[in-house]
Parts: sequence; structure tokens; C-alpha cells
Amino acid sequence: MFAAVSGLRNHQTMMDTLASNISNVNTFGFKAQRTSFKDSLYQNLSGAGAPVPPSIGGTNPRQVGLGMSLNSIDTLMTQGNAQSTGVVTDMMIQGDGFFRVAAAGSTFGGAGGNDQTAGGEQYTRAGNFSFDSAGHLVTTKGQYVLGIVDATGNVGRLQVDPATTAAINVDAAGGVTAVSTAGVATLIGTLSLAKFANAPGLERAGDNMWRVSNNSGPAVVGAPGGVAGHGAVVPGALEMSNVDLALEFTNMIIAQRGFQANGRAITTSDEMLSELVNLKR
Repeated sequence: MFAAVSGLRNHQTMMDTLASNISNVNTFGFKAQRTSFKDSLYQNLSGAGAPVPPSIGGTNPRQVGLGMSLNSIDTLMTQGNAQSTGVVTDMMIQGDGFFRVAAAGSTFGGAGGNDQTAGGEQYTRAGNFSFDSAGHLVTTKGQYVLGIVDATGNVGRLQVDPATTAAINVDAAGGVTAVSTAGVATLIGTLSLAKFANAPGLERAGDNMWRVSNNSGPAVVGAPGGVAGHGAVVPGALEMSNVDLALEFTNMIIAQRGFQANGRAITTSDEMLSELVNLKR
């Protein structure tokens, strides 16, 4: 019974993971997860016997399995499909890397007040950005998108002058240019991307954000499309979820049948115990 219970419990975890994938099928930049199992402990009824020439051959061990357990919940970092939006502040990364975003509590200073002076970072693949009332490039949660500020050459938030800016241009190299009402184009900064030695090792932080973990490795920052291998920025487009619905529904059937089979094992064990209890009748 307990072996079957472990199967029920872990197939429920598999179902939870599948449900999360399906619910995020239209979430920008979402990366699907995959559940895998492993066999658990074994009860050794007898060990392996070595051959005793010339009269007796060897014997194999006899072991009874005690169920299964969760092996891993992997993150699949494959590229999602591009959705063209035509909105200049919508950006996607074609290739490796994440947009850098200032974590809560970050402080800024320096020339123009945009250089990041303290605070950590979070990372995202969802590039549905916008400009706030002060002209800063921000996420949908209001977190500042980090880049190399052209005025100082330091990492910080990218800002345009709302009073004089008539249009914004973004190129594949991540350069953000503000075009004034007089038609003068001014480079305000360049988006900075981060990539990791083990991107699937990043920890999900919710709100389409990721953070560094003990197994992701440190962030390797660089310019989009640069020699360090960071992906190019595609303006006017967003990266869709990489969830494959056909695969998810197939795995859902597999999870359901696995759950049913383990439930049947418990029912059969219960019937056998009932027969044992009723032997005296």
C-alpha cells in the first residue's frame, strides 16, 4: 500500500506541474517544466551469490521495491515563438540571455541620478516594457530595466525626457534612442543582458522574474548580440511561452493513468487484507 501511496503522491505533483504549464500557455517568456521520477528504497530478501566452481553457479539478488519518489522538476529553456506586436517598447531576446531588472530596494545616483548605486538584480524573458511618467523604462510591475547609461557608461536605469521625446527607437544591439520633437536622435543607453552557465538552475521568483541560485552560476553580463554569446534584441515583438500543448495533454493522460493504476493497487491490497481478516468466517 505504501509503495502505491508514493505513486499517488508523486503523480499528483506531476499533475500540478502540468497544470501550471497549461495555465501559463499565454504568459510572455514563460519556460515550461518537466517532472521526472526515480525508484525508491528496496527491501533485500537475499543478496547475490557468487559462483562456486565447479558445482554451483551464481544467484541474483532478490529485492522488493518500496515505491518511487520525485527525481526532478526540470525547467526547459528552449526558445519560445515570436509574437509581433509593433509596439516599440515590446522586446524579445532571440537566443541566450535575460533582461536585467533592478530588485526592490535598489538605489540610484551619479550623474543624472540613474546609475545603480546599491541593490540586487532579477532577470526576465518577458519584454513587455513601458516608460513611466518620469521617462524610465520599466516592467509591468514598475521595476527599472537596467542597461548601460550612455551619459556615464555605468549600469543603471534608462531614462528619456518625456517633455521633449517624440519617438523611441530600439535596435538589435539593444541601443535605445530617443528622437526629440525637433527630430534629433539621442542614444540614451544600451540594454544589458545576463546569461548563466546553468540557466535551468535559476530560481523562479514569480511575476515573470528569476533570481540567481546556488546552482545557476553568477550572471555573465554583456551587450545583445555581442562576442560573449548573448542573444539579439528583437524590438516590436514578444517571446511567447514555450509550452507545447500537445505534449502537455499527452503527459496529462499519462499522469492520470499512472494515478489510476496506483489507486487500483491500493484497492487490490485492501481487498486482499479484507480476505485475510475474513478467513476465520
